[in-house]
Amino acid sequence: MSVVEGLPDRISDYRELDDLLCLPSEALIRDLASVDGDILVLGVGGKMGLTVAGVAKAAAPHKRVIGVARFSEPAIRDELERRGVETIACDLLNAEEVAKLPKTSNVIFMAGMKFGAADNPSMTWAMNVLVPAIVAQEFHRSRIVAFSTGCVYPFVSVDGPGCDEGVAPNPPGEYAQSCVGRERIFEYYSRTFGTPGRLFRLNYAIDMRYGVLHDIARKVALDEPIDVTMGHVNVIWQGDAASQALRSLRHCTTPTSPINVSGPEILAVRDLAEEFGRAFGRGPRLTGREAPTAWLTNTTQAQKLFGRPLVGIEQMKAWTVDWIKRDMPSYGKPTKFEVRDGAY
Repeated sequence: MSVVEGLPDRISDYRELDDLLCLPSEALIRDLASVDGDILVLGVGGKMGLTVAGVAKAAAPHKRVIGVARFSEPAIRDELERRGVETIACDLLNAEEVAKLPKTSNVIFMAGMKFGAADNPSMTWAMNVLVPAIVAQEFHRSRIVAFSTGCVYPFVSVDGPGCDEGVAPNPPGEYAQSCVGRERIFEYYSRTFGTPGRLFRLNYAIDMRYGVLHDIARKVALDEPIDVTMGHVNVIWQGDAASQALRSLRHCTTPTSPINVSGPEILAVRDLAEEFGRAFGRGPRLTGREAPTAWLTNTTQAQKLFGRPLVGIEQMKAWTVDWIKRDMPSYGKPTKFEVRDGAY
């Protein structure tokens, strides 16, 4: 069954959640069938890695899908292998270890550092700039879809359509600046070697265990204050984001070029909090005043290539309410979407 054939009314537990996130669409199956070669997922140990590698293997069972990370949490490795994904332990900061990795035709680059960036800026720059330099040189004959972030853009008016890919990066804070550095490194080596690629500027993937909707709903349920200064956001179901990352392998450019990925709506944090409040039978505790600007992206280009996300915002909100009401697991890793100075 593919995700377009129907969605559950509720997601009963984390196992069903991961199965749903790893369920491929027919479009993904077709696109990966048209892309030659195997797939290497670098940085697969992060929150979204299991989804990307798992759905890749489900969509293209005859391809090798190889997940690479340090695997400090063995359970992630076990789950990847259960889904048929091969795993290799590797420190991506070690060029000698990276040189030993299989040279696949396709690379999904997901490594990076965000949280803790303010306390350890040198490691942030190493992970977000040095690692891309190592990888871009070693895999210069591959297609490389490199995960980036909408945080590379400047803040823009909440009354407009958001930044499209033509807006020049100009973000606040060292984390976001290092993300610009990551993009520039991949662009440099793409131009140098003719490496096809995409810079995958993702804004706020949604999983029941974390994400902007989870953060807001959980705070409402626990009667915690919600700062609405960063008053507007874009979000996308993590399964849709993973699918679009893999489908981007069919749409690589030389030199590499950015593509914005998120949901098509600009959502007001206040409205989300009030809607969750009605569902939980309590008024949200809102603080601050909405700024006239926010980190927002225009996803027109992605919609032309991939269509609209298959899971809409109303479905995501309903699943979130049900998940939080049942006090289901949380990663305990807030997105910190409220941050406006770039210090994470």
